[in-house]
Amino acid sequence: MNHYYTDEINTLVLISLLKAHGIRKVIASPGTTNISFVGSIQFDPYFEIYSAVDERAAAFMACGLAEEANEPVVLTCTGATASRNYIPGLTEAYYRHLPVLAVTSTQHEGRVGNYVAQVIDRSEQFPDMVKKSYQIPTVHCEEDKQYTVTAINDAILELHHGENGPVHINLFTTFSNNFITRELPSYRVIHRVINEDFPKIPKGNIGIFVGAHEKFTAEETAAIDEFCKTNNAVVICDQISNYRGKYRFLANFVNSQEKDLGTRKFDLIIYIGYVHGAYLNFYGKETWRVNRDGVIRDPYRNLTYVFEMEEKDFFERYTGNDEGNTLIKICDEAVQKLEKQIPELPFSNMWIAKETAQNIPENSVLHLSILNTLRVWNYFETPSNVLCYSNSGGYGIDGCVSSFIGSAIANKNIEHFMIVGDLSFFYDIDTLFNEIPANVHFMLINNGVGTEFKNYNHRAAYFGEDADKFMAAKGHNGFKNPDIVRSICDNLGIRYFSAVNKEEFIVHKDNWLSKSNAPVLMEVFTTDKDESDALRLMNSIERDTSMKSKLKRSAVGRIAKKIIRGS
Repeated sequence: MNHYYTDEINTLVLISLLKAHGIRKVIASPGTTNISFVGSIQFDPYFEIYSAVDERAAAFMACGLAEEANEPVVLTCTGATASRNYIPGLTEAYYRHLPVLAVTSTQHEGRVGNYVAQVIDRSEQFPDMVKKSYQIPTVHCEEDKQYTVTAINDAILELHHGENGPVHINLFTTFSNNFITRELPSYRVIHRVINEDFPKIPKGNIGIFVGAHEKFTAEETAAIDEFCKTNNAVVICDQISNYRGKYRFLANFVNSQEKDLGTRKFDLIIYIGYVHGAYLNFYGKETWRVNRDGVIRDPYRNLTYVFEMEEKDFFERYTGNDEGNTLIKICDEAVQKLEKQIPELPFSNMWIAKETAQNIPENSVLHLSILNTLRVWNYFETPSNVLCYSNSGGYGIDGCVSSFIGSAIANKNIEHFMIVGDLSFFYDIDTLFNEIPANVHFMLINNGVGTEFKNYNHRAAYFGEDADKFMAAKGHNGFKNPDIVRSICDNLGIRYFSAVNKEEFIVHKDNWLSKSNAPVLMEVFTTDKDESDALRLMNSIERDTSMKSKLKRSAVGRIAKKIIRGS
């Protein structure tokens, strides 16, 4: 009888990646839930499999085997209390820093706690039993598969990350008896690079994507610039990236167009920084992450390398290929072409950003609340020595104003500017009742609704005006009452201006931007329709004329008409 591999994808991923990372020793204990795994590897000559009936003994055997062989050892057991018997041996491995990978197989997670026979909760582990624990569910879609690939790579790499130690994988099974996979598939392998085995950088278009980032030093900027110069690379930025070198590409405007202007596709993305602020439209064949923490972060599910090192050291290591740079010219020309075609915009946050971004005083700090504000201010450049920040870590509307005030207090000699929507502002309004320094400049965009949910391309647009009450929170906070914020400012010693149209905004703009002996707040009243129209106009300057795009625009147009009619 011929025996092949299981058809359970999560198990195939595990087996494939064990091979890719050079792990071959397995100690198996008898059971049913781990048959998909054991039944797949026992006929594969690559693996060295040893049998141990007692899981407690198996775990201690793994300790001795890992230490003597100086390589990782896999444990595999079934459900019920089998895994509990691993605790003493894994504790030993933890304190002796031995690379033991405990794979405990289990039934569907929904059976936990429901009195299903032989099902226990393995979601929590003792802190000194394993370094990390991973739940690997069954695979039902591509995102499930890519999560599984990333998580199992991470688990295997963790065996040797920092100090060696044991790691746990809880592997779910469907009890499939279809051992029909003749050829073991290959899956994406993630490598961690620290001081050696540096891969060769691919030829082609390289994008350095910078998430939220602290201010770059002159030396860091110079290293990135030299890398870009010699590797045909650009630095894909939003405002909170804070890279201000020669190869900055503020990508939101260009890459939000319906038509691809040749600035979206990259052969490699190098990810530095943390959570990004803009939902930028680009694609990389693979991603390398560079950070001194060396942690696996895989937002695009195509991570292949993590470099545990300083960014400056990485870019200096890969400088000198002398490929030249044509990509920055393509990006710059695309931006310049679009800037010449910007249509007349309605009175909106987008129009305000267009009229104001370049006028933010030099050497100041700009805070942008999420989400619509952060998006539209990413369409226009600010002066090169302005630092930009946003609460992009947790990406919620709460705390935007407080974070801004905290930043302003930290350095009262630098002017601080904030653009904030009405929901974010009123959510965090109690922070105004603290002592506020005079270097604070608020701009409150008050459209009386969560305008993000009213944008033409948001999924809530499907509901038209039915989105107002419970999705977009329309009508809260006095619903654009012109006296509420004015009264608060008057009582707190905050200078107040307001604008309901372009002419009034222009009158007060310089006062808002100017240094003052008191904090300043300008309240700008817009409508959600104008906000949506402005975004649509900016995104459709360069249009895709394909039939697929025409059908998509037609569907969006029907939604927009429904919103206007209110039906």
